Amino acid sequence: MPLSEYEQRVLEQLEKDLGSDPKLGSAMARTARPRSRYIWAGVGVIVGLAVVVTGAVAQMMIVGVAGFAVMLAAAIWALVAPRPSAAASAAGKGAHRRKADKSFMTRIEERFERRREQGDL
Repeated sequence: MPLSEYEQRVLEQLEKDLGSDPKLGSAMARTARPRSRYIWAGVGVIVGLAVVVTGAVAQMMIVGVAGFAVMLAAAIWALVAPRPSAAASAAGKGAHRRKADKSFMTRIEERFERRREQGDL
């Protein structure tokens, strides 16, 4: 089903707004996480698996649970690693972020008022 003229205009405006937002572009930029973090997490998962197997062989449930906890913690540590650019760009942007958020909200309010006056809502 094709888009109406209004929907096409709104889509074009959204694309234009998204393309002109430098904060969004930097947030969406994909940067690689450190490879060493994945290696250490893999070692942690293997150690945790070894502890789980040891606990199962020795029939000690607490050791098996501890091994599972080690595996889970290692995997989460690898997957939730902060990206280098995110940490570097987050430092010192508090005041700029507040100013940008304020102007964004102002623009949204103005756009809403304009649409309401035109009868698009």
